[in-house]
Amino acid sequence: MIENDISYAIRGAAFNVHTVLGPGLLESSYEAVLAYELRKLGHEVKCQVGLPLVKLGLLINFNVPALKDGIVRIVNNL
Repeated sequence: MIENDISYAIRGAAFNVHTVLGPGLLESSYEAVLAYELRKLGHEVKCQVGLPLVKLGLLINFNVPALKDGIVRIVNNL
């Protein structure tokens, strides 16, 4: 899979999580459920691992009424 395909899968899973759980929970709740959903899709998931960002990253804030307003896509520090 290329970066855009992985990003698409992550955003889709994040939208599903946000639809079910809604805003206002602890970050650890969203992290655990999102990791579970991504593993169900066949992705390898590691949580809270430090690594350099050299191509594509998603910053997801689940504490918003509409998740589309809480996702920031970051490419090469732009």
